[in-house]
Amino acid sequence: MARVAFLGLGVMGYPMAAHLKARGGHEVTVYNRTAAKSLKWVAEHGGRSMPTPREAAEGQDMVFACVGNDDDLRQVTLGEDGAFAGMKAGTIFVDHTTASADVARELYAEAAKRGIAFIDAPVSGGQAGAENGALTVMCGGDPEPYAAAEPVIAAFAKACRLMGAPGAGQLTKMVNQICIAGLVQGLAEGIAFGQKAGLNIADVIAVISKGAAQSWQMENRYQTMADDKFDFGFAVDWMRKDLGICLEEARRNGAHLPVTALVDQFYSDVQAMGGKRWDTSSLIARLKR
Repeated sequence: MARVAFLGLGVMGYPMAAHLKARGGHEVTVYNRTAAKSLKWVAEHGGRSMPTPREAAEGQDMVFACVGNDDDLRQVTLGEDGAFAGMKAGTIFVDHTTASADVARELYAEAAKRGIAFIDAPVSGGQAGAENGALTVMCGGDPEPYAAAEPVIAAFAKACRLMGAPGAGQLTKMVNQICIAGLVQGLAEGIAFGQKAGLNIADVIAVISKGAAQSWQMENRYQTMADDKFDFGFAVDWMRKDLGICLEEARRNGAHLPVTALVDQFYSDVQAMGGKRWDTSSLIARLKR
């Protein structure tokens, strides 16, 4: 059992923190910018709630975070009320935010000045993966703190791997989002085409999902896409944030991402249609308008 804090109780962090308590058996303290959500979590799961990241981090062996973006991450780590100010040397900060590789390297360096280990550890699997404790976690950082954190992360993960130096976890998550973007657009076009052609989409998927076209998105989203239902996971607003990170990194490293840039614009169209909070499979709605 470890003493841990979890900062950020959104759609991902709320169940992740719960798994640390129930499945991992750890002593959990939580912090959320909206205090009412922290109090609700404690009422449901036990543990403690603290009013600042610093107070939540004090006395912990490990601190986890899952917040919105680079600036949110800086807010919960830095400054006199930030988690780093409350952590003692030798402890570990694990960041599950999908953020830039730059902020991961920045916070790794800042943590190191204080004798704290920092691991960037973005996740894949969406809200369902968080709720089922079946996330995939891709990490960047040093081997020794990673080895200490991995058994604790296992409370909400089905797979976890150290990908390399600080920032490597975030870079791997970028690869993940790049792959998903093109895949969802292809699936949307295929389903829309099949419907126009008068095919039974369930029969089509039953056949092609057994071949080279098979994917997680196909298995889990084809029916809701065909039914024009888009309330089942990762929101378009968040996907655009992630693709923006990918495109910015590509400008820096010289990679060419023509399909990713195009799909990012398609998601912009979905936002303009009122689909900011629709899940990412809503690309098909753009084809049907």
